[in-house]
Amino acid sequence: MRSIWKGAISFGLVTIPVKLYSATEQKDVTFHQVHREDGGRIKYKRVCSVDGEEVPYSDIAKGYELATGEVVVLTDEDFADLPLTTSRRIDVLQFTPAEQIDPIYFAKAYYLEPEGQGAKPYVLLRDALERSGQVAIVKVALRQRESLATLRVRDGVFVLETMLWPDEVREADFGFLEEDVDVRPQELKMAESLIDTMVADFDPTEYKDAYREALQEVIEAKVAGREVVAAETPAEQGPAVDLMAALRASVEAAKREREGTAPARKKAPAKPAAKADAEPAGKAAAKKAAGDEAEEDKAPRKRKTRRSA
Repeated sequence: MRSIWKGAISFGLVTIPVKLYSATEQKDVTFHQVHREDGGRIKYKRVCSVDGEEVPYSDIAKGYELATGEVVVLTDEDFADLPLTTSRRIDVLQFTPAEQIDPIYFAKAYYLEPEGQGAKPYVLLRDALERSGQVAIVKVALRQRESLATLRVRDGVFVLETMLWPDEVREADFGFLEEDVDVRPQELKMAESLIDTMVADFDPTEYKDAYREALQEVIEAKVAGREVVAAETPAEQGPAVDLMAALRASVEAAKREREGTAPARKKAPAKPAAKADAEPAGKAAAKKAAGDEAEEDKAPRKRKTRRSA
C-alpha cells in the first residue's frame, strides 16, 4: 500500500506521527468510452463556454455560482489563506461509546501506521483505547476538507473513519410515517419467527459479487472469441397478496435452507442391526421363521375381511 497523507495524532500533549492509507478499495470492472467502430478512446476538451476557446489546465480555477447566476472565482491562494488548523493533525476531541454513533454518519475508512519514533505512543494509545471500550472522536482535514471522524482499533491497527457533518444527513421525511398502519400480532410474531430462523454469525467470506464475476466472464469470453451465454436469472416476484401466508412460506423456506446448509452429522448405527448382530445365530433364525409364519397368516385374514364386507 502507498500512504496518501502524513501527519500526527494529537492526544492531549502527546503527538504520534502517523501515515494514512486507504483501508478499502473498489473492485468494480472499469471501462473507457470508446468509438464503437474502431475502439478509439473518446477524449474531451476543456472549452470555455464564453469564448469557445480550449483552456489549458493551468488556467482553470474553481468557481462558485451565486443565485443570481454570477460566478465567484477562487484561486489556490484563496484556499491557502483559509485557517485549516487540522491540516496535518488528527485532533482527539473526546471519547465515547461506539454504540452512540449512528453508522449513517460514516463515510470512508483509513488505516494509520506509526512513523519514525511514533510506535510506542501509538501502541500505548491503542491499548488504552481497547481497554476503555470507547472510540475517539477526532477532527481531521483531508484534501482541503475538514471532517469529523472516529478512531478505533481493528486487528491491532488504528482505523480512522471519516464522518459526515450532521447537516449532510438527510431527514427521512416520508408520508407513511404519519399513517396508522395496522399490523396484526400474528403477523408480527411470524415475522419475528422468520428473523429467528435466519439468525447466523456474519462471515463476509461467504458472500461474493456475482454480477462482477459474470461481467468478468463476459470480457474473458470476448477476448477468447467464445460465444457468450447469458445466465438464467430467476423471475422477480411481485408484492405478496396474503402477507401472513408469505411470511409462513418464508419461514419454512428459511428452515429448509438452514437444514440443507448445516454440516452433516454422523448417523448412529441402526438399533435393529446392532441387536441382530448381538443375538445367537439359532435365535435369529427362529425369529425369522416366526416372522414368515406371521406374514402367511395375514393374507387369509385380509381376504376374509373383504368377503364379510
